[in-house]
Amino acid sequence: MMAAGFTPELSHFGISVFDAGLMTKFYTNVFDMKVNDQGPGITFDFRLVFLSSRPDMHHQLVLAENRPADCTFSTVMQLSFKVGSLDELRAVRSAALQHGATKMRGLNHGNALSIYFHDPEGNTVEVYLDTPWYVPQPHGDALDIDLPDEQIWAETEKKVRADPGFMLESDRQARFRHD
Repeated sequence: MMAAGFTPELSHFGISVFDAGLMTKFYTNVFDMKVNDQGPGITFDFRLVFLSSRPDMHHQLVLAENRPADCTFSTVMQLSFKVGSLDELRAVRSAALQHGATKMRGLNHGNALSIYFHDPEGNTVEVYLDTPWYVPQPHGDALDIDLPDEQIWAETEKKVRADPGFMLESDRQARFRHD
């Protein structure tokens, strides 16, 4: 049981990779992350690369070059990155495709507009933009981010308001604080 008023905050994650160099290039180019440190682990007997896109966080992503050669699938459900606009979502899509992303698709969750793709080693990456609305999850409609912004926002609002569980995101957050 946690002490009252104490809530741990998720701050970073690590993934096992085959080729830390390839994956470092992908995440630095697509997400403008920087390498803060790298080298062989002291308690881990493999190479570690520490990446961040924020100066106040030493690392947000750790690439551990310890994925077994015979591993045929990724155990990463998804790595999620938040952006602030549809134009940023489109820019990430373009950069990801340019740097080897595959299986690109758009998905409208109602509470978020997302693109999903595989990085060069088959890990699923989500890049998303929050909306001001909430609908119960999982929720997913196709999303074409090449449509004009106004059309995307209007279609999203129409769909979420038709959902029986619809509410404003601010109302969901207020409910969360009081539960």
